[in-house]
Amino acid sequence: MVRPPGSKQKPARLAVVCVSLLGFGLIADYLWASSPRFGASTFSGAGISITSRIIPQGAEKDGSVKGKGNSKDKKKLANVPERFLSATFADLPAPLLDWKKMAPAPVPRLDGAAIQIKNLLFVFAGYGTIDYVHSHVDIYNFTDNTWGGRFDMPKEMAHSHLGMVTDGRYIYVVTGQYGPQCRGPTAHTFVLDTETKQWRDMPPLPVPRYAPATQLWMGRLHVMGGSKENRHTPGLEHWSLAVKDGKALEKEWRTEIPIPRGGPHRACVVVDDRLYVIGGQEGDFMAKPGSPIFKCSRRNEVVFGDVYMLDDEMKWKVLPSMPKPDSHIEFAWALVNNSIVIVGGTTEKHPVTKKMVLVGEIFQFNLNNLKWSVIGKLPYRVKTTLVGFWDGHVYFTSGQRDKGPDDPAPKKVIGEMWRAKLKLEP
Repeated sequence: MVRPPGSKQKPARLAVVCVSLLGFGLIADYLWASSPRFGASTFSGAGISITSRIIPQGAEKDGSVKGKGNSKDKKKLANVPERFLSATFADLPAPLLDWKKMAPAPVPRLDGAAIQIKNLLFVFAGYGTIDYVHSHVDIYNFTDNTWGGRFDMPKEMAHSHLGMVTDGRYIYVVTGQYGPQCRGPTAHTFVLDTETKQWRDMPPLPVPRYAPATQLWMGRLHVMGGSKENRHTPGLEHWSLAVKDGKALEKEWRTEIPIPRGGPHRACVVVDDRLYVIGGQEGDFMAKPGSPIFKCSRRNEVVFGDVYMLDDEMKWKVLPSMPKPDSHIEFAWALVNNSIVIVGGTTEKHPVTKKMVLVGEIFQFNLNNLKWSVIGKLPYRVKTTLVGFWDGHVYFTSGQRDKGPDDPAPKKVIGEMWRAKLKLEP
């Protein structure tokens, strides 16, 4: 140690002072860490109370970082050896389910679409990779666990971020992104007769949208929200078109009451003449300015768990929010015994690495008591799942899974099909 010039303090005395200061600091640090104010963090919502002390994903309690991962992420996590974070960023406690692998889809898909009609799951479009999109339909048969019946989509039809709904025979397909990367949307609208596999044009949407909430309600095809033409700005508009038996009864879309909060990637369900819109986000990737291939560039996203209901009075009502914010769930739901079941998705970005965080739980919204429950854990975290329900089992296929148990960031686009017996909360 170097003393200041002119100091006459004895070396031994200086050492005693230093040791005393160090001891005082250690005692103060201990008292601070053991204070109740800095104890376990608590997350409460939708009837779920979780108390947990959260360590950043990939970080050990001693500050070390396990796994391979990204070196930049490791540095960020190592610099934050212990953080008290909202449980939003952690997996929620959930029952373990007995998952079984079924026949995989013919191709992997991200941001695809799916509609179940009886024992068949029609799976449409989607990214194969960021530079390649699918333009066909595959069909999964729940009764014999087989894929088949592939057929092409119309050339003008969008390849991802579609709005889609069925009346039990006809599938209505609305707007969406045309092409790979972050290309622009199309306003084209189509209807598919699932018995004849024939396509028919429908009146185009007034303006194109990305991933709008879409449903059939009171004899009309409703399309609302989504992202505007730049792919990032939330849309609030709501349109409807009278339809019957796969045909439009009007030549133009009618303007309806705007949705309270705009944005894409939300579940939209109709039960007992009530229309529910669940989850979603504001903001999304945009095309990089000047990029000839419309290369995707990340922008700020706000994921939310809001739930809205539109009744026959055409007034929006706010219902209890999801257990945690959830997006990329437009085809990740099934209606089971008057409950809406939602599988996977994405939640708020990780506060340390700033990367997207995938969801690894199954949520139940009981429409009898308007209560949310967490009813199962997935085999891994995954977004844009394509979901069906058959013979007491929930099925999901496709999407993008996490990097591993300790890293919730997205990685591999998958085509796997899984099923598990589902037990609902009363």
